[in-house]
Amino acid sequence: MQPMNETFPILTVMAVVPLAGALLLWLMPPLRRQGRVIGLLFSLATLGVGIWALTRFDMAQAGATQLAETHSWIPLLGVSWALGVNGLGLAMLLLTAFLVPLVLLASWGEVPADQQSLFSGLVLVLEAFVVVIFAARDVFLFYICFEAMLVPVYFLIGRFGGERRRRAALKFLLYSLAGGLVMLVGVVALFVYGPGGEGAYLIENLTGRIGGSTAAGRWIFISFFVAFAIKAPMVPLHTWLPDTAEQATPGTSVLLIGVLDKIGTYGMAALVLPLFPRESAWAAPVVLVLAVIGIIYGGLAAIAQDNLYRLISYTSISHFGFMVLGLFIGNQIAATGAMVYMVAHGLSIAGLYLVTGFLARRTGTVAISELGGIQRVMPLIAGTFLISGLASIALPGLSGFVPEWMVLTGTFSESVPLGMIAVLGVIIAAVYVLLPYQRVFTGAPARERVGSADLDGREKLVLVPVIAAMLALGLAPAVLTDAFEDVAAQVAAALDATGTTAAQAVSATAPAPADPAVAVVIAEGNTK
Repeated sequence: MQPMNETFPILTVMAVVPLAGALLLWLMPPLRRQGRVIGLLFSLATLGVGIWALTRFDMAQAGATQLAETHSWIPLLGVSWALGVNGLGLAMLLLTAFLVPLVLLASWGEVPADQQSLFSGLVLVLEAFVVVIFAARDVFLFYICFEAMLVPVYFLIGRFGGERRRRAALKFLLYSLAGGLVMLVGVVALFVYGPGGEGAYLIENLTGRIGGSTAAGRWIFISFFVAFAIKAPMVPLHTWLPDTAEQATPGTSVLLIGVLDKIGTYGMAALVLPLFPRESAWAAPVVLVLAVIGIIYGGLAAIAQDNLYRLISYTSISHFGFMVLGLFIGNQIAATGAMVYMVAHGLSIAGLYLVTGFLARRTGTVAISELGGIQRVMPLIAGTFLISGLASIALPGLSGFVPEWMVLTGTFSESVPLGMIAVLGVIIAAVYVLLPYQRVFTGAPARERVGSADLDGREKLVLVPVIAAMLALGLAPAVLTDAFEDVAAQVAAALDATGTTAAQAVSATAPAPADPAVAVVIAEGNTK
């Protein structure tokens, strides 16, 4: 399907606005004293451009690439500055633009005033790269920004955060660079085996036109998939995440897990599956097994944590397992759920990390064993943590319920064994949220905690939009499910390229219960 061109370069403007804000702070030192305000204003302007893009987007054709613009960039290599979004890409752009102002506003209490301009500038540069990544229609352009975004993230982790932040930043960088170098092999291979000529790296030109042997196609697929699996993060390539989340500031963790890690699952849906359908179907049985392992492992590891930041990071590993499962199971309902999950998880993770950061500022610790009775002293912090946690474990009426239910329903339709394992993850999720809540927030508070301040006005201004978004998505999920339906159909069709879905291969020797849909409903109901 050819992209629908836009007369005005809205997406380019959306990328340029935050970059302009960062350049302003860099080139005009006197303005750095107002770095907080400038960063917030430019991030809000970016959100405004995103809303403008939404008004120009035709939801009736959400499966098509819209707002497209194409300009030749490096003609010798067939590289283009080509942007455009379908329903999924637009949703990820809006999620990014929604979270960045909240992160900057939250940072006013966690980043020293004399470092605020640097923090704001790095966040704005990161936002510019992320906008291009979610809108890129050229694989080479996607790759350049995929690698370039590591620079601001490295400094956000290494300059701000805990005592071992530099070590965590280095670990993040090494893992990410390794994935990027592997992807580079695939990017070069696309030039060799692709159609070549003008627009050689355009996704619409590469789809269905990558030559070479079966083995070559599989190696190119692996090069892209490994890079996205590191970013996702999938077990066993996940070990950088807990260390990084423990040392980074809460705001950086929100961007890292709520937005940047979604580039992994977005890349699978937008690049890997459309460009390599047969190779994806070939690898899907292994991917599905790794996904359900991640669901269980992430949940059990979360239960074992004493540090709240590490606990939240491990819950995310479990949630990413659900997303990958939904994308690779070969079912439209599950794929739609996985895409909604990407947005819902971004909201719940923002609530959890930000409110935990506010708690840490007041208590000086995030160790579960050193906390208790916080609900009596800080009821708003306790309530926000509980709502965010319940959204993450898919309580009906909150943002996580519909996507998780869709992933499980679609999975059971294709593979009962995989569905049953995934349902165990739902049960584990209830434990890793409610048990820490009981230990941290219930009981009698320590004497030194009595009289501690609850959320102030600025912190309420940060958290209220997040809670409102979780409620809105929970009560009106059709806003996203309708937008993702056609995109999900394309993803599911790609995995049926061989005529036999991966789930059928996994389930070939397993017996199925009479009514798997009932099993999903019962499992969901018993854990909510």
